[in-house]
Amino acid sequence: MNNIIIKTLESELMYKDTLVLKYKIEYPEIVYGIYDYGRLIFNLYNRRIAYNLERKCRNELYKEAVELYKYNKENNYPIMVYEIVLNYNITYNTHKIVSLYSDEYMFTGGAHGNTVRKAQNWNLLIAKMFCLDYLYPNNPYYIIDILKEINKQIREQIVNGSDKYFDNYCELVLENFRLNNFYMYPKFIEIFFQQYDIAPYSSGIPTFKI
Repeated sequence: MNNIIIKTLESELMYKDTLVLKYKIEYPEIVYGIYDYGRLIFNLYNRRIAYNLERKCRNELYKEAVELYKYNKENNYPIMVYEIVLNYNITYNTHKIVSLYSDEYMFTGGAHGNTVRKAQNWNLLIAKMFCLDYLYPNNPYYIIDILKEINKQIREQIVNGSDKYFDNYCELVLENFRLNNFYMYPKFIEIFFQQYDIAPYSSGIPTFKI
């Protein structure tokens, strides 16, 4: 197992003594692992994501936040604070394989913020990420099998009244299915869809155990 820690970039940005933007950006770092090159590539990849997002916060999004502050102030509207949060969850970790997902929440005014989930599935031996086909080398029909299982789970949830989906969820599942949108656990994988892909915002990020 790799020794993975979570590092954080965090700040609050002010304009005329008023908080207009705050961010908390996490990123994973392998402190120790037996595959040195894979560890290096993994760390560089995730550090770059974090620092690029921080630059975006301090430059592009800060300017937007200031303009929103000025507009709301002039029109006697409530002051809204931009908020950006990026966090990570490590779901599978062996010497060779590391699987994780990140949720990036961004509030830039409006009724609510939005969250985008991304997954990383690493083979550290070759220092590369892999897609779903890596897990199904002997099954050319694995996508069909997975889609059938997802639609089955949705039907069961609808019958039980535990979740809400768009009426044309079958079509939307097929349209929005992505080979990279999964992460691993010791005994199963989890497929996910983004907000609004197959269900309303109130349903959050739909996930399916396979």
